[in-house]
Amino acid sequence: MNAIWVWLIALAVVLIVLALLTVRVVRQYERGVHFRLGRVLGIKEPGLRLIAPLVDRLPKVSLRIVTLPIQSQGIISKDNVSLDISAVAYYRVTDPVASILTIENVQSAVEQIAQTTLRKVVGQHTLDEALAETDVINGDIRGILDATTTAWGVQVTLVELKDILLPEGMKRAMARQAEAEREKRAKIIAAEGESLAAAGLGDASDTMMAHPLALQLRNLQTLAEVAVEKNSTLVFPAALMSTISEVGAFLARESAAATPPVPDTPASVQLPAPDAPREPGLNRPDAPIR
Repeated sequence: MNAIWVWLIALAVVLIVLALLTVRVVRQYERGVHFRLGRVLGIKEPGLRLIAPLVDRLPKVSLRIVTLPIQSQGIISKDNVSLDISAVAYYRVTDPVASILTIENVQSAVEQIAQTTLRKVVGQHTLDEALAETDVINGDIRGILDATTTAWGVQVTLVELKDILLPEGMKRAMARQAEAEREKRAKIIAAEGESLAAAGLGDASDTMMAHPLALQLRNLQTLAEVAVEKNSTLVFPAALMSTISEVGAFLARESAAATPPVPDTPASVQLPAPDAPREPGLNRPDAPIR
């Protein structure tokens, strides 16, 4: 009786082991490549799959997008500037059979080809292009990687430059260049402002030439603005003092013109005095002089 129980237990263990060797679960994001005695029979879809134990093998391949960081690479640009550039690549398996039969390790192969392609593409560009045209560089790297990995059953979906490290001396030089560029723009803007101000002052001077008192009113307005600052001393320009006297004279003339004239009174006529009597013989030319 004990022997029968031993055989039953042994049979149950064998059945459990065969079940473990036979039953395979393929997840939704995976595909199983069915091998029998070393030959590919096909691809197993997601779900519960049965294989022949000991003669079949079912490796599973993930179809999800894989994030692959590309380590920082020392690169010399086209204009002989040393750069350290790191990037990140995204790829996914599109052909499970080719990814197993063609390449031994997909992730390692993609990482190595991405590093060499990064050096090659960035080395063909100058520093300014590497900083300003990252989209073009990303597209070139992706195109080269995609053309190489298509035969492996892998599609590179995206490549992005992640970090660009410059030498300290180059950083300082670029900072000086940016500062000089900003100063140039500031001077150009200031010059344009001076030009517009000069044109406005020219128009204002023409207006003041036609109206002389406008300049003096402007001077008085300036003095009023200065007096608001609670200054104890005011400096009057000499031209302003003369102008004030001219304004006073002008106002006096205007007031005199506005006053009605006084009628003239007849002046007294002074009659000449009568001649004094003359001594005889004084008016004669031969009279002796006393």
